[in-house]
Amino acid sequence: MTEQHSHRFERGTDGPKVIVVGVDGSDSSLRAAAYAAGLARRQHALLAVVYVQPVLAAGAALGVPVAETTDEIAEDLVAQIRDAAERLKGIFEVRWEFHTFRGDPYNGLVTAADELKADAVVVGASEQAGHRIVGSVAVRLVKAGRWPVTVVP
Repeated sequence: MTEQHSHRFERGTDGPKVIVVGVDGSDSSLRAAAYAAGLARRQHALLAVVYVQPVLAAGAALGVPVAETTDEIAEDLVAQIRDAAERLKGIFEVRWEFHTFRGDPYNGLVTAADELKADAVVVGASEQAGHRIVGSVAVRLVKAGRWPVTVVP
């Protein structure tokens, strides 16, 4: 007699199946993407590359086409990632998707990880000196305690 197990989402049982990596164009985020791609390849996982478009207050955006600028950054990141994927095609097979979320980096990555059912989150270490005192996105993600978080220097 075989027992029927219900199929439900279960985090972290057989290694990650979905790895979310946050990219913003900084050197550390691009290193994080490279690290996450290697992890995804070894685990046969889906690599979800996430760019969080900042949403600025209306007053801060007066006269500045902020949405167009962040759209350009997103397009540039997609182009960089596509180029890297094309160069590696046939050498390393990695399944990947690019997603854009709006908001501040922390909440955007939390939303992405939840919606994409992430098993792991990879981010670059903050390159801003003030984050050592106030707390970086990486530290906040670790403190959330919802996913394994890898911080790449």
